[in-house]
Amino acid sequence: MKKPIIFSVDDDPQVLRAIVRDLRGRFRSGYRILSTDSANEALETLEELRKKNEVVALFLSDQRMPEMLGVDFLEQAKTYFPKAKRVLLTAYSDTDAAIKAINDVQLDYYLMKPWDPPEEKLYPVLEDLLDDWQSQYRPDFEGLRVIGYQFSPRSHEIKDWLAGNLIPYEWLDFESSEKAKELTDLHEVTANQLPVVVFEDGSIALQPEPANIADKLGRQPKAKEDMYDVVVIGAGPAGLAASVYGASEGLKTLLIEKRAPGGQAGTSSRIENYLGFPTGLSGSDLARRAITQATRFGTEFLSPQEVTDITIQDSYKILSLKDGTKIHTKSIVITTGVDYRKLEAPGVEQFSGAGIYYGAATTEAAACKNKDVYIVGGGNSAGQGAMYLSNFARKVYILIRRTDLSSTMSSYLIDQINGTPNIEITGRTVVKEAHGKENLESLTLEHMDSGETRQVDLGALFIFIGARPYTDWIDLNLFKDRRGFIETGRDLVQHPEFGKVWKREREPFLLETCNPGIFAAGDVRSGAMNRVASAVGEGAMAIKFVHEYLTEV
Repeated sequence: MKKPIIFSVDDDPQVLRAIVRDLRGRFRSGYRILSTDSANEALETLEELRKKNEVVALFLSDQRMPEMLGVDFLEQAKTYFPKAKRVLLTAYSDTDAAIKAINDVQLDYYLMKPWDPPEEKLYPVLEDLLDDWQSQYRPDFEGLRVIGYQFSPRSHEIKDWLAGNLIPYEWLDFESSEKAKELTDLHEVTANQLPVVVFEDGSIALQPEPANIADKLGRQPKAKEDMYDVVVIGAGPAGLAASVYGASEGLKTLLIEKRAPGGQAGTSSRIENYLGFPTGLSGSDLARRAITQATRFGTEFLSPQEVTDITIQDSYKILSLKDGTKIHTKSIVITTGVDYRKLEAPGVEQFSGAGIYYGAATTEAAACKNKDVYIVGGGNSAGQGAMYLSNFARKVYILIRRTDLSSTMSSYLIDQINGTPNIEITGRTVVKEAHGKENLESLTLEHMDSGETRQVDLGALFIFIGARPYTDWIDLNLFKDRRGFIETGRDLVQHPEFGKVWKREREPFLLETCNPGIFAAGDVRSGAMNRVASAVGEGAMAIKFVHEYLTEV
């Protein structure tokens, strides 16, 4: 945590050196001591300190300075740090001005020059003032601050990316937070420039893309090597496992993720059926542990970065990235997982990110405090999201097409939901239309059997419906099933075009696609189990087959 500051100003260099010496002698263990001989320079410094989210505990200013009187400086300094204690250094002839300043600028104390010995005339006074200040001091959040509108899709995108990448941040709603208005005024940011990210060093980024934030934070933007043994595309559970096993077994391994580690599992507020964690763990915690493990073994991690194409030259694979760069590798493991399917109803697309969210329960939960929220979906992700949101929302309604959850959700989650009084299951009900002006305000719901409709007001709608494979970006000829999942192993042999494509003497390995050396693992693969544990197992298994393939090339 940053130390609070004691700031002293005196135009006499000799006096300034003496006061700084005495301040450091007593207070440097708990405070930073800053000083200057120019009042104007001091005011410029205060503005920069405020932008950097620093805090001043006490000002100590000389009264007679050529640029301005000490009381005038303290009055201006108060606008930057209104809670700081203010002490004036005066000669005997200035005591009247000091007494007057007690009322005019809420001066806390005035000290006569000289203050020797400081143990009697300086330290007791300042210690008493600092003790009083500390009793009221509540440290500000240290880290990124995001200022925007609650129902702004761009604001939601930034918050979701930061949360997914486990980057601490403070959200400040421009319409309701006084601190947000203070910071935008300080940085001269207008409402139409939001959202804005304020970094710890005081710099800002207006309406940034996640890649801009990652670059500012020093995240690795470019691959370091000319050639890799294996590139893993997608940092869900399968991709993270492949990265851990690839790097730990000596392969030069690169992991590429377009959003955040963890995939869909990373957005789960609680995973309670994963082996070895009897009390459960959050998806973000699982992702954090896994990415730490992978990078410790030597995996390079590029995020946010997106693969747009794969081409093959001889036995080498060339990946084209969204930023125009290319990566060369001997083998590839595709673990891009799945996306939530879009809810097809009028108005839904209009309010996506502005009251309607796909997943994102942990990101937007705080904004749902004491509101009614609705969830569409009956799988485990929906159940975990409902349990998490129930800690914030007044009421959580789960909308499902079936009559109950027994065929789509794990029994342990059903038991938890049944035991949570502010969660209600609404069966055989679908969303017909979303309504609102600038953000979602209400829904029209329809009962599937009776056709009866009703309109409900709500704070937010969270969608967890099924999944579609994230494979649209692949132009390379990979065999896929009718739903777009990548076919691998023995399933390829049944494909009518297999003989035209596969030219090896051996059959494809279990997780290998119709292109030798390109593997698929996890939820993106046709026939996958759609469980975190099975995805982890497939990721690890894929590396075994990568080793076998590399012995051939």
